[in-house]
Amino acid sequence: MAAIVSKSPKTSPRQLRLDTLVRLRWLAVTGQSAAVATVRFGLGFPLPFELCFLIIAASVWTNLLLRIQYPASHRLSDNAATALLGFDILQLAALLYLTGGLENPFAMLFLAPVLISATALTPERTLALGLLAVGCATFLVLTHKPLPWFPGQNFSLPFLYVSGIWTAILLGTVFTGIYAWRVAEEARQLGQALAATELVLAREQHLSQLDGLAAAAAHELGTPLATIALVSKELGHALPKQGPVAEDLRLLQEQVDRCRSILTKLTSMGEEDEEGFLETVSLSQLVEEIVEPQRAVGFDVRVSAHGDGPEPLGRRNPGVVYGLSNILDNATDFAESQVTIDARWTPHEVFIEIRDDGPGYAPDILLRVGEPYVTTRSAAERTEADNDEGGGLGLGLFIAKTLIERSGAELTLTNAAPPATGAVARIVWPRHAFEQGAAISPQGESKGSLKEQGKNSHI
Repeated sequence: MAAIVSKSPKTSPRQLRLDTLVRLRWLAVTGQSAAVATVRFGLGFPLPFELCFLIIAASVWTNLLLRIQYPASHRLSDNAATALLGFDILQLAALLYLTGGLENPFAMLFLAPVLISATALTPERTLALGLLAVGCATFLVLTHKPLPWFPGQNFSLPFLYVSGIWTAILLGTVFTGIYAWRVAEEARQLGQALAATELVLAREQHLSQLDGLAAAAAHELGTPLATIALVSKELGHALPKQGPVAEDLRLLQEQVDRCRSILTKLTSMGEEDEEGFLETVSLSQLVEEIVEPQRAVGFDVRVSAHGDGPEPLGRRNPGVVYGLSNILDNATDFAESQVTIDARWTPHEVFIEIRDDGPGYAPDILLRVGEPYVTTRSAAERTEADNDEGGGLGLGLFIAKTLIERSGAELTLTNAAPPATGAVARIVWPRHAFEQGAAISPQGESKGSLKEQGKNSHI
C-alpha cells in the first residue's frame, strides 16, 4: 500500500505526484507478494494462491498502465488521486477477504490510503475514502474466507475480538486522518506565510538599495558629463559670442551645471542626510520614524524614551522598520483612543513596548497569536486591498514577528494585566545585536557615514 507523501514546497499544496503513488504501490506489491509466498511456501498454510496473485497483479497492471500513459513528473488531479487511493483500499479489501478478513494482522493497512489523502487531498475526499475503508472493514467482519492456518486446524477469533479490531480501524482512521490533515495544513500555511514574508522583505530591501544605486549611477554619469562640459566650454571659446549657436551653447552649459548639481545630491545621499534610508539611527529616531505616519493622520500615539547611559545607535534595517510599523498599525486598528510606545535601554538590553487601550487578544487566539493565519478579523472586516496583499488574514503579525526576530530580537505578544486593557507587544534586543553594524563612539555618537560602517546591519 501507499504511504505518506512528502510534498515539495514549490508544487501545488493539493496535488499528488504520480511517481510517488506508483513507487509506493510497487512497494505494496512487493510486500503483498512476499507475504502470500511466505504463507504458502514458507509456512505451508493452504490459501487461494492463484486468486491472491491475480488481485496483486491488478496493482501491477495499474502501475504499468500509469507509467506508459503519463510521465513520472505528472501531477494527479483530485479526482484521479481519489480514484487511485480508492482502488488501493478495494484491492487490499479483496486480498484480506481471501486471507481471513479482519483476523489477518495486515488489516491495519486500511489506514495507509486515508493517511495519504489527509496529507494531500481535501477533507471531504479524505472523509469519503475513510468511509470506504470503514465500509470494507465492516464487510470483512461479516464475511471472509478462513485465515490460513495449519492443515486440519480451524483458527477463528471470537466475534467480540474481531469487533474490537474493527473499532480500532475506525478510531485509527479518524485519528490519523485528522492528525495528518492538521499537520499537513499547518505546513502548507507556514510555507505560504514564509513566502509572503520573503516578498515583503524583498520589497523593503529593494527600497533600502535605492540610494546605493543612485550613487553608483551618479558616479558612472560623472565622466561623460564632464566630457560634455569640457567640449561645450571649448566650443564657447572658438565660436562667436553672439548668435543662435552661442545661445544654444549657453543653454547647454546651464543644463550641464544643473545635471552636475543633481548628481552631487545623488552622490551625497546617505552622507549628508542623517535620516536617510541607510543611516545609523538612534532608538528614539527609530520610534519616531514608525510613529510619524500615524501622527500624520491624527492618531494619538504617546512616546517615551529613557534609559541608563548613552542612547543606543544602530543601522537602519528596513525589515525591522516594517515589522514595528505593522505592529503599530495593528495596535491603532484596535485601540479605543490611544497607543503608547515606551522605548528603554540598559547597558545590556534595548526595549520597545507598544501598548493600546483596546479589547486585547481574544482568549482563544492568545496562545497562538503571531502564528500564520491567526486573526481576530472577520471576513466582512477585510477589504479587497487586504485580501490582495495578504492583509486581514493573520499574516501581518507573523511577518512582523519573523522580520523582527531576524534582527536578533525577541517579540512577545500578550494582553495587559488587569485592571488595564489592551494588547502589549514587547520587543527586546541584546544591546550588542541592536548596535551591530553601527560605529559608536564612547560617548554614544555615530562615527562616519553608513558606507564607511560596513554592510551587515540589524536595525
